[in-house]
Amino acid sequence: MKNALLCLIALVRVASAADHTESNSNLWLNYVGDHPLFGTKWGLHLESQFRRSDYGEHWQQLLLRPGLNYTISPHLTLSAGYAWVETYPYGDIRVPQDFPEHRFWEQAAITHKALGLDWVHRFRLEQRRIGEVSALTGDVTNWRYENRIRYMLRTTIPLSDDKKWYLALWDEVFFNFGTNVSMNYLDQNRAFIGIGRQLNDTTKLEIGFMEQTVQRRGGAVWENNHTVSVWLTSKWPLRF
Repeated sequence: MKNALLCLIALVRVASAADHTESNSNLWLNYVGDHPLFGTKWGLHLESQFRRSDYGEHWQQLLLRPGLNYTISPHLTLSAGYAWVETYPYGDIRVPQDFPEHRFWEQAAITHKALGLDWVHRFRLEQRRIGEVSALTGDVTNWRYENRIRYMLRTTIPLSDDKKWYLALWDEVFFNFGTNVSMNYLDQNRAFIGIGRQLNDTTKLEIGFMEQTVQRRGGAVWENNHTVSVWLTSKWPLRF
């Protein structure tokens, strides 16, 4: 937790010295399902994120991320899958037009108890093919390859005796690496605080605020995205 806070502080200091900084107000609507399959250790990951800019008025991004989970133990789950992302022009310093991305991902999620709370450490590795689009024709002229590694630390604090209401806290930091990365090695940071409600044994709803700080390619432009974020999560088992 201390390391994550130090990364966040360093990110803020670097962003304050950037050549250009823009602020946006966004709305993210998210569904994350991790569905056990037929009572086995295997599971299906289904995720969709509808990311909107200008308080939800325009598109920011659309993300669809399916995958497979394998539970090694109650405290360790491995996952892998594919993601399709479409990024749209938004904000004051915008890309010329929307562009696609194909992404493969692998992750490990580790859970444990400390200080009387439940903690989750999530490590995710991504291989990204980002479409470079011609401003004249709108066609993809090249697929830029990049690697990215992400680390999230998450916990929840019960707010009611039955623990159905809780405070959700997490921070996630992103680093780019590889030959096609030159300036924005520190890609972004996301910090979230919200109120959660356990709706039933398998489903939760969380509503809160996420501060997303993004370093654009080239390193000269930083975004401060003030984001209202809604998360519906499910672990409903799939059976026939």
